[in-house]
Amino acid sequence: MKKRILAMLMASALAVSMTACGGSGSSGGSSAAGSSAAGSQAASSGASAPAGDDAYNISVILKTTSAEYWQYVVAGCNAYAEEHGIKVEVKGPPSETSYDEQMNMIETDLNNPEFDAIVIAPLQGETVATLIENASVPILAVDTDIDSPVIKTFVGTGNEAAAKLGGEAAVALAKERGWTDIKCIEIAGVQGDSTNTARMNGYMAGVEAAGGDFLENEVQYANAVADQAVTCMEAIMQTHPEGVAIICANNDDMAMAAARAAAGNDAYKDTIFMGFNGDRTACEAILKGELTLSVAQDAYGMGYKAVEAACQILDGAELDRFVDSGAEIVNADNAQSRLDDLLSYLGK
Repeated sequence: MKKRILAMLMASALAVSMTACGGSGSSGGSSAAGSSAAGSQAASSGASAPAGDDAYNISVILKTTSAEYWQYVVAGCNAYAEEHGIKVEVKGPPSETSYDEQMNMIETDLNNPEFDAIVIAPLQGETVATLIENASVPILAVDTDIDSPVIKTFVGTGNEAAAKLGGEAAVALAKERGWTDIKCIEIAGVQGDSTNTARMNGYMAGVEAAGGDFLENEVQYANAVADQAVTCMEAIMQTHPEGVAIICANNDDMAMAAARAAAGNDAYKDTIFMGFNGDRTACEAILKGELTLSVAQDAYGMGYKAVEAACQILDGAELDRFVDSGAEIVNADNAQSRLDDLLSYLGK
């Protein structure tokens, strides 16, 4: 609390100072790899570095902590706290449909004078925006942006840019596998969802920039569910008995389900099946030859950078409105390395 008061009084003088956090103020790419989805219901800092009475105390409220993806975010938050001797309390409701529970957490922490800043991954952005209108501490968004002038910065994946990298990589690999007529069909998530739309636009841009043909009129919506992705893949195989060079999906679960559905169909033996998230099961599937590519989010780096950004703002720095936590393409060459990293984040 002492540092927060000092930071507000001396914001301009501290604009370039990072002494409390040792941060750089950079809003660029990621510093570590991580991502995806299985775990615990709640987590707190576990920081081992000594934190004095005047250390920053940051609240991080996630969509849940009961999924693998969010555990990597938790690990990144805690890593920054340990390295820089600050206090971080990370929490989340039991599931990503526990809307009321998350709202209660946010309201409680907004009224808790012990917190110097609050980082939120909103389940319901509009409701959260209303709730934080009169916040007395800096508010940051992580993973999912909040449309509010109160938000100091958003730390997350640039979904469109990341998916574009995937589209380009898929076309390049399709050419290596001998495809000349490189068509791509997406098995998408929930129609109208902003993240789904951003990834679709990115896939389309990447495929077409690399010389492929994204069949926009043949997009199949599977509501982000593996079972529905199987049905979509069966429909694609009926419509295209000759095979399709690339099947891209809005997440890894759908991509893996589509690949299983096509297994044994000779026309699809060289098809590129690409997902999004780069989680542990996706890495394992790539190593087994059951999935081809995944666009990996850096969930660990996202948590790390979110806490770093909160400290920098408390130090008086002004950050870009969007801090990209980065992305990478996971393939057969780097899947084992990424899997090792993911396991290490969880202490396995």
